[in-house]
Amino acid sequence: MQDVRQLLTTLRGRYNQRELAEAIGINVRTLRRWEVGETEPPPYAADAIRQRLLPLSDLIGRDDGDFRFIDLFAGIGGIRMAFEAHGGHCVFTSEWNPYAQKTYLANFPESAHALEGDITKVDERDIPDHDVLLAGFPCQPFSIAGVSKKNALGRAHGFADETQGTLFFDVARIIAAKRPAAFLLENVKNLVSHDKGNTFRVIKRVLEEELGYHIDCRVVDGAHFVPQHRERILIVGFREKTDFTFDDMQLPESKPKLSSILHPQDGTEEPEAHYTIGPKAKVDDRYTLTPNLWAYLQAYAEKHRAAGNGFGFGLVNGESVTRTLSARYYKDGSEILVSQGARKRPRRLTPRECARLMGFPDDFVIPVSDTQAYKQFGNSVVMPVMREVARVMKPRIMGLVDPELARQKSLMAA
Repeated sequence: MQDVRQLLTTLRGRYNQRELAEAIGINVRTLRRWEVGETEPPPYAADAIRQRLLPLSDLIGRDDGDFRFIDLFAGIGGIRMAFEAHGGHCVFTSEWNPYAQKTYLANFPESAHALEGDITKVDERDIPDHDVLLAGFPCQPFSIAGVSKKNALGRAHGFADETQGTLFFDVARIIAAKRPAAFLLENVKNLVSHDKGNTFRVIKRVLEEELGYHIDCRVVDGAHFVPQHRERILIVGFREKTDFTFDDMQLPESKPKLSSILHPQDGTEEPEAHYTIGPKAKVDDRYTLTPNLWAYLQAYAEKHRAAGNGFGFGLVNGESVTRTLSARYYKDGSEILVSQGARKRPRRLTPRECARLMGFPDDFVIPVSDTQAYKQFGNSVVMPVMREVARVMKPRIMGLVDPELARQKSLMAA
């Protein structure tokens, strides 16, 4: 942690030891141990020190991008990639899963200085100032009690009470502290109906009434951009009233088919170990289901079919649009099994095909095992959907962040 010690040495000319310790939120003894190297500071300490104690001119400047954003519950960076495509600059990342961190850093190596693991342990004051907050936050159960009952008990009924213990609370507390110009939150479609709609009502009330943001919501199917039905709720918020509307999104009418993301296996693409092999880049046999697994899946489907249920595997071909890729795909691949002909057992998608199914480019690095890759892409976003939302959001973001620049660009475009 040489960077932390160098920062502390620089700041000792401006602050005494007690002032430094109080500003960082530690005791003097801990600070002294950091300085002499007896103990190691936490991973985000350097960013916290810069944010709290260095002048604004020493922090990340706007020259690094048109606007600055933070990437919470970042996964493997799909939302980040989308907003970078429209001139955004990432100044802070949080992702707790170590395997997702590995993939994230392999594709965004410059993030090593600002990648924090557990957002629940990060003080909101330590997060850099930013214009846009991005978060694909997990949906955890909300504990909801009546406001009147809480008033009778003398208890608060704001977001800190109704959402404490959920990860949405961490999104809310950061928005409350940093007041970004805008945010984009992404979640599963079922968030809207969870707990008979109470969860979504709390989220909307917190964002609109407690935090004072103007929000718009839309369920968007990724099938407009990739050959996969994947419906997700998108919540966009602005600190001030804008003319943002999801109706401005340009959703392709001609939806792609699965053949657009499958390995052609005809030599027109280079083999990628260990997914494809040989001069024709054939899919490795490891992705073909074993006889026992294929027999089990067929018997399972037949059992439920006889009982009148719809459970079973999803067999697809090049003309298909698939079911939603899930994080459990590594178990048996049953929701998306690629047909290899009537007399052959089907196969799973390769991790590279999963990346394509989520809209990631072929130069996206996959440095983890197949099991982890399947989990990561199953938990990710359809990147082109996020890129289109970013396109619609950007002029409204810039209108709040830099009104004069936005006005000049508007005049040039007219």
